[in-house]
Amino acid sequence: MTDIPDPLPALREICLAFPEATERLSHGEPTWFVREKKTFVTYANNHHDDRVAFWCAAPPGTQEELVAEDPERYFRPPYVGHRGWLGVYVDVEVDWAEIAEIVDQAYRMVAPKRLVAELDAG
Repeated sequence: MTDIPDPLPALREICLAFPEATERLSHGEPTWFVREKKTFVTYANNHHDDRVAFWCAAPPGTQEELVAEDPERYFRPPYVGHRGWLGVYVDVEVDWAEIAEIVDQAYRMVAPKRLVAELDAG
């Protein structure tokens, strides 16, 4: 796993590309918010186990589907998993286009309609 480059810069770039997205530490980890209020992605760097991942909001049913399909890449994160949030391991080879789609869905789950409309228009 040491051959995998640090995923944080790539994840940060994806998250901060969304309208009114901001980053700050929350519970000791980099976390991305919409309008400084609503979390849509949080980084998990060995915080709860020995894996590097991120947790994000997800459309209903997505967590169950992806975890069943590929439990080596996806998991039900602690604390927020019961709300349907998705855990995504990034200490393995990842498809950054797929990660961007997952983050896009997370943003859309928590962003106000006006910001989603801005995203769609952009």
